[in-house]
Amino acid sequence: MSSQTASAATPNRWVVAAAAVLMQLGLGAVYAWSIFRVPLSENYGTGITAVNWAFFITILMIGFAAFAAGQLTGRFGPRIVGTVGGVVYGIGVALAYFAQDSLVVLYLTYGLIAGIGLGLAYIIPIQVLPKWFPDRPGFATGIAVMGFGGGSALTVPVAGYLVPAVGLFGTFGVLGLAYIVFVGGAAFFITNPPEGYSPEGHETSEEESSQEEERTRDFSGALKTWQWYALWAMLFLNVTAGLSIISDAKAIASELGGATATLASTFVVILAVANAGGRLGWATFSDYIGPRNVFLTKKAAPPTMMM
Repeated sequence: MSSQTASAATPNRWVVAAAAVLMQLGLGAVYAWSIFRVPLSENYGTGITAVNWAFFITILMIGFAAFAAGQLTGRFGPRIVGTVGGVVYGIGVALAYFAQDSLVVLYLTYGLIAGIGLGLAYIIPIQVLPKWFPDRPGFATGIAVMGFGGGSALTVPVAGYLVPAVGLFGTFGVLGLAYIVFVGGAAFFITNPPEGYSPEGHETSEEESSQEEERTRDFSGALKTWQWYALWAMLFLNVTAGLSIISDAKAIASELGGATATLASTFVVILAVANAGGRLGWATFSDYIGPRNVFLTKKAAPPTMMM
């Protein structure tokens, strides 16, 4: 239905956007890792670096699984891939309940399994939402990643309540089961718009058609362009800088800043809110001045505002 308003059978794009935010809030809980690392280190009687490998494995698997999700979505659709990703992510976190006596089990559950689920689910809103908002693609992308940046703002207080109530590993079990329902359920509402979809009052321009053609270029075609490698390198550097802060956020506040445990946890929440706001704000701004100009403008911004 080219350049026509959505029919009654077409899902409301704001429902899809809300589901995407809920989905990413659950996935973004992984950014609360720094509040777990010291208790985990004390439990295993080992150094922080050894414990942090669980988080590093998670992040590594996100990259590989996100690539796979991009290929699988074209075959199975975003709803199936996103739901499977959310369920696998929740299962991985929940299974960390059994890692009390083994750091290797933590690597396999919270690291490997949860990381695969994260990657499968994370990419789905980013793929789908710009198709629903061709009139505001930057804003749509911002919505798609905003929840991921802010997920730890919810996880920190929830974990602060659960750890004294059910224990450290019991907290992983409860959170994991919640993610299965929360993320997997939200993913069920993530669908592609009908072919030729255009929101009411919006006519697709030749420039937008050209940009869409560029975005949908096949992977082998993208590999033949220098832009693909430049974008990959920029994202790699930005993410590396941001994750180095996120993985040690609580320690930065307590050990370097001298903050109390409560204040250090508050710092993690503030960091998450700023991360979420930066994702939405900068992406929305790109609709007005273009993505290239936004990137140049925010070069001096904190790394976590750029992820």
